[in-house]
Amino acid sequence: MNPIQTQESESIRLTQYSKGSGCGCKMAPAALKSVLGASFSNNTEDLKRASQSLLVGHGEADDAAVVDLGNGTGLVCTTDFFGPLVDDAYQFGRIAATNALSDVYAMGGKPLVALAVLGWPVDALPTALAAEVLRGGRDVCTEAGIALGGGHSVDNPEPLFGLAVTGLVDLKNLKRNGGALPGDSLYLTKPLGTGMVASAIKKGLSTPEDLQWLLRTAQTSNQFGAVLGTFPGVHALTDVTGFGLGGHLLEMLNASDGTRAELDWSSLPTLPAERLTALAAAFCMPQNTTRNFTANAADFPTLSGPELMLLFDPQTSGGLLAAVAPEAEDAVVQAAREANQLWVKIGTVRAASPDQKRVEILR
Repeated sequence: MNPIQTQESESIRLTQYSKGSGCGCKMAPAALKSVLGASFSNNTEDLKRASQSLLVGHGEADDAAVVDLGNGTGLVCTTDFFGPLVDDAYQFGRIAATNALSDVYAMGGKPLVALAVLGWPVDALPTALAAEVLRGGRDVCTEAGIALGGGHSVDNPEPLFGLAVTGLVDLKNLKRNGGALPGDSLYLTKPLGTGMVASAIKKGLSTPEDLQWLLRTAQTSNQFGAVLGTFPGVHALTDVTGFGLGGHLLEMLNASDGTRAELDWSSLPTLPAERLTALAAAFCMPQNTTRNFTANAADFPTLSGPELMLLFDPQTSGGLLAAVAPEAEDAVVQAAREANQLWVKIGTVRAASPDQKRVEILR
């Protein structure tokens, strides 16, 4: 039993107090595009005029903002929060914190300090559980070698938790969402399927093995991104979260001029195959799966139901997606081996012609 949990709090299912699970509650791509289009310029030059030191804004869907400190170092700034995808408050805090730190790693940087973002329905859920959420987040920060230095909390109808994270990156190691080149290999560092498992948990259809797989996958740090930053041959880097592999891959291609991708379906790492089949048959998928697909369908070939469910499954604390030059592959593979890092080649970047789909599935 966690230190301040009671028998009453152990019977509470946090997932029933949230409309969405984890990154499955992320605003759908079409809605987000509408909000950003109405509120901000997508022109990076306009953003830079607002702050001459701003190197990276939201214009190309990068994982964090980066400010040039003028000494060869960039300040990396990001925030990420969501509703519970598991019922255990401590584990929810750990997953949310791991996910938030990932944005800094995906830029090739390292976290420096974090602030908590907490929303809690104080009249509906014990505040002791909120303390457990914070404890989980703090423990992850401690493991990452940084402090959870404070934050902000509100009384909110649904439980929410995440971090605002500030990090540093040597500008020569800065990685962007774009920059992939024809001939690059695509690599992924975590298996897919966290959204499907989270949906199964919410529906009461998950097994103990499903939960353990989710906890293990979502709490695995993406700190390998800081290592990838040291390789010039890593041309593009992002983490796979709420838009699914399909959505985040398309963002990478859109930010990389004249590119498309071939995905090797059989190589995609996933939760165990038998559970993937069972969860797909039970329609265990977050609402954002179909929204993700609808927003990106024009750039994908015809997909089967299971393929659609996996490619556009909203990943919570998902893996890193990297585009790596052929001449750098051996060295990066060796670095992944030394770091005991899952490193799976899932496809190839190709030159695009105007009449081609942006993503081709090789079956």
